[in-house]
Amino acid sequence: QVQLVESGGGSVQPGGSLKLSCAASGSIFRINAMGWYRQAPGKERELVAQIDSGARSDYADSVKGRFTISRDNAANTVYLQMSSLKPEDTAVYFCNAEIFPTRQSSYEITYWGKGTLVTVSS
Repeated sequence: QVQLVESGGGSVQPGGSLKLSCAASGSIFRINAMGWYRQAPGKERELVAQIDSGARSDYADSVKGRFTISRDNAANTVYLQMSSLKPEDTAVYFCNAEIFPTRQSSYEITYWGKGTLVTVSS
């Protein structure tokens, strides 16, 4: 069993900052890519940022220059530092991870967290 647990969400004023964390636990042999997605009310889930095992990262155009994704491989944790937040960043943020559960696993499985709410409002 693998669990991803997000934390760090909350309410912030426009222009403010928040840092999200997502820790993976359970049966984990190796983690490949980790990422953050978000889903605003009435909209589809969209990719925000992702980072591979070599720390190469990619961002949605809407967050480039404002958000930074990072990871701590020893702690099986991925972070999302969000700055210059805008009302349109309001959403439930989900993390995911591509995980090989055991050394014998022949393919990776994508796991998802349950999400953390970020609200940007004055």
